[in-house]
Amino acid sequence: MTPEYKNKTEGMERSYLRKGNPWDNACIESFHSLIKREWINFYHFETMKEAKKAVFEYIEGFYNTIRIHSHCGYESPMEYENNYKILKKMRLEKTRKRH
Repeated sequence: MTPEYKNKTEGMERSYLRKGNPWDNACIESFHSLIKREWINFYHFETMKEAKKAVFEYIEGFYNTIRIHSHCGYESPMEYENNYKILKKMRLEKTRKRH
């Protein structure tokens, strides 16, 4: 860990387990594997700027908007969130009508 990193994260609780134990990082490790398999491996980047743009495009243009997720009932996160908002509004209106 670099002194700069320690400085920037001072006061934060670090969740590192011992070396070689990835369980606390399983979610992000799974995402990294997925983005490499579905996106990164199909490109050759000349610059860091190109790589960052491609990652942004994957996350905002596909992963959150189109790609279905099992934990979202096999909807995209965007669809799931929109449906949640609609249901929440409907429940609120139903509650108001009762009172």
